Amino acid sequence: SGHFQLPPPQNVTLLSKDFDMILTWTPAEGSPPDVTYTVRYESQERMDKWIKVPHCKNIHRTSCNLTCVLPNFFVKIQARVKAVSGGLQSPWVESQFKEYYLDVELAPPVLNVNVKENSILVNASFPLATCVESFSWMYDLNLWEAGSEDKKKYEGIFRKNAVTIDTTALTGNYCLSARSTFQSIDFKHSEFSQPVCVLLNHKG
Repeated sequence: SGHFQLPPPQNVTLLSKDFDMILTWTPAEGSPPDVTYTVRYESQERMDKWIKVPHCKNIHRTSCNLTCVLPNFFVKIQARVKAVSGGLQSPWVESQFKEYYLDVELAPPVLNVNVKENSILVNASFPLATCVESFSWMYDLNLWEAGSEDKKKYEGIFRKNAVTIDTTALTGNYCLSARSTFQSIDFKHSEFSQPVCVLLNHKG
């Protein structure tokens, strides 16, 4: 064909980050400023059937969130991307295969801490896409006195459940931190969240 093709996108990677499955890439050197990208994916259930991703057609950004278009969270998929500019396009570049259920990477939950007279009410919120809310996400919660290494652990709390901690016997500065957990083939967890510290039964 007589016309010059565009250089293909580089570093095409299917990655899981913060509960999402995302295809990322970098522009080729010398890409025109008006270049856009189009993404498709295929699943191992139906190889060689590349499926369009409506929200990632002719986009300027260099990533595409595939989480909620995945037909099945228990099957490996791969994605591909090409560059388009004017009437020109690049070859497709394919990612490796990943499966949401096996490969999901978790983010720490955000803690909401409500101090009552003799208790603390703690719940965790997760940065989840609606399509994966039904998975059995859990969290572990740690409580410790500031400056102490001795942590009280509350483990395997269902995502939507709050934890009530009796603080009648606690005085001073106490800190809480949590991590997301998930049981797939193996057991996964996120980093712990930044500690939230509260002053308990402070008379004065």
